[in-house]
Amino acid sequence: MSKDIAIEFEDVVAGYKDFMILNNLSFSAGKGAITLLIGPNGAGKSTVLKTLFGMLRVRQGHIRLEGAEITGADPAKLLAQGIAFVPQGRNLFGQLTAYQNLELGGITLGMKTTHERIPEVLDWFPRLKERLHSQASALSGGEQKQLEIGRALLLRPRVLLIDEPSIGLSPQVVAGVFDLLKGLSARGVTVLMVEQNVKSALKISDEAIALASGTCVLHKPAAELLADPHIERLFLGTAPV
Repeated sequence: MSKDIAIEFEDVVAGYKDFMILNNLSFSAGKGAITLLIGPNGAGKSTVLKTLFGMLRVRQGHIRLEGAEITGADPAKLLAQGIAFVPQGRNLFGQLTAYQNLELGGITLGMKTTHERIPEVLDWFPRLKERLHSQASALSGGEQKQLEIGRALLLRPRVLLIDEPSIGLSPQVVAGVFDLLKGLSARGVTVLMVEQNVKSALKISDEAIALASGTCVLHKPAAELLADPHIERLFLGTAPV
């Protein structure tokens, strides 16, 4: 495996109970790159993230982090190895303040380390810094998404998994989230993203992987895919192998 590869799936089979979503899926994601997963609903995009983060059991195949086997590792172990996950939807404690939510995000670090890291996280989010003592439920959708990402960044991840970051957000806020992901990538963080706003996401991504029925049907530079006049076929799952 290349030293420039952060994440590698090799013939991975995974799903829910007896229903397999990923079918001998193989792909790799480069270190420090933003890799976008695209494809129709049910193609397995979110399942990739959940399987990588240890939320779904791998029935067959291998997952590696920078060459090291992580197949079957649970989320706590993966967090310790530098993988953080920002799932789809809102995943905050609404009655707690933004600051308290950040504290909970760093619970595995211990409070001393968490309190030392919170200021560096807030440097990414000036608006959130102003709302630290507001209840999370009182924050705007954009502020809540920033808080979720901020909790993940407390762990100083090597790999950030993020699922549909633009849902429910205004175009201006989405642009800010995408700028943040670009900044993280520039600092060497590997980003693996699922995003419904595909054309906008392709503009900030380095690589794109198209899935159909739980397999990889295309992997190419994002800029090349964005320029493809037949790009819509990929959203419908009709891309050529």
